[in-house]
Amino acid sequence: MAARGATSALVETPVVETVLAAALARGAEFAEVFAEDRRGTAATLDDGRVEELSSGRDRGAGIRVVVGETTGYAHTADLSEDGLLRAAEAATAVARQGGGRTRVLSLDRQSPPRPSSIEIPPEQVAKARKIELLERANDTARSAGTAVTQVSAQYADSRRRVVVANSDGVMVDDDQVRSRFSVSCVAVGDTGMQTGYDVQGFTVGFEMFDLVDVDQVAAEAARRALGKLSARPAPSGELAVVLKAGSGGVLFHEACGHGLEADHIVKDASVYVGRVGAQVASSLVTLVDDGTVSRQWGSTAVDDEGRPTQRNVLIQDGILTDYMWDFLRARKDGRTSSANGRRQSYRDLPMVRMTNTFLLPGQEDPEEIVAQTAHGVYVAQLGGGQVNTTTGDFVFGTREAYLIEGGRITEPLRDANLIGNGPEILRRIDAVANDFGMVPGSCGKDGQTVPVGCGQPTLRVSSITVGGTAGA
Repeated sequence: MAARGATSALVETPVVETVLAAALARGAEFAEVFAEDRRGTAATLDDGRVEELSSGRDRGAGIRVVVGETTGYAHTADLSEDGLLRAAEAATAVARQGGGRTRVLSLDRQSPPRPSSIEIPPEQVAKARKIELLERANDTARSAGTAVTQVSAQYADSRRRVVVANSDGVMVDDDQVRSRFSVSCVAVGDTGMQTGYDVQGFTVGFEMFDLVDVDQVAAEAARRALGKLSARPAPSGELAVVLKAGSGGVLFHEACGHGLEADHIVKDASVYVGRVGAQVASSLVTLVDDGTVSRQWGSTAVDDEGRPTQRNVLIQDGILTDYMWDFLRARKDGRTSSANGRRQSYRDLPMVRMTNTFLLPGQEDPEEIVAQTAHGVYVAQLGGGQVNTTTGDFVFGTREAYLIEGGRITEPLRDANLIGNGPEILRRIDAVANDFGMVPGSCGKDGQTVPVGCGQPTLRVSSITVGGTAGA
């Protein structure tokens, strides 16, 4: 069964109608109420001890009004009619006053289909049971070898109920549940201290642990840390790079996805400005942003402006087809939002953000891609990085990588950097496999962080700068 909860108790329809009508009467051309009730649990086991066990809850609403090019925004933790009216008055203070315009609203509450059903609401699970998962992971990671000297395991769940209503007659609700589990390991040997990490996260309830084996997550983190103890310095220079399925999704999220967000486009702060219809990538590349993918970390029923999430093809066979849009940018451009308006909380204005962004699979066998690579680097796990959206230049670190010699994956490599330019790397993709993988992530932008999914099949970039410490 789905954990829908009594969303109507968050804010009642007559109250919302009154607040929106009051904002319009004060001169707003558009008014919106975003109400949110968020709760969550986090637990961390570090070196065998519970270092953190916390629960929290946050409720409130943000009121947005628009007059011409001016937006007013106010938020409040008071969800009563009086509290919301005061927030609406504050928001409209930056907009046109008076005018005496009156508009009668009739809101029809809707509940769009949700991308995942929730079988076991996490808040109904005892904290002791969640701690047991952490203890299991700790024991499994340490059993991988005496060289594993530190283990940190993290559990987190959240439930976010939202109601979005606006003066266009929209009123929708959503109930978003997420569960996440990760393990970090440190191993010490002759090469010093090395780290390993693995994470699993889905938009599901506690039933995630019927899908995810915490022992496997822990064993994978430990394996990565131990493997680096025998790693050689990574080569440096221009090399072919094969990215394992799922491992490189963050590269395309950062180096390509952000540049396709409409706010960067309208500010002329993206390398993709004016390129719709142009060849911007290899013909093997089809890039999609899709908030409807079942169970994935960036999936929701609606975006934070109340529009049902959808599948948006951004690049089709190498051709740039569109950008991602939120309500305001789409409104100014005379088009429809692509359901990419997202916000961290009710305290924040929405902005253009990705959901689940990924490259579609191709036709080749992943093992054949490696076999056809004479010399290069196989990246099994990519770390964090940064990108300049105006130029497309990026730097990303590797967390797990191996040397490719004579079409075979051979020695493990120490952590290194991949350095390049997003559009140029897209053009250099010369092989795309028929497998696929996704990973959960957190995307930061302008001080706001939201959950996103990243993914891709195994693929090869014919040439990219590897910033290692050994010669190529």
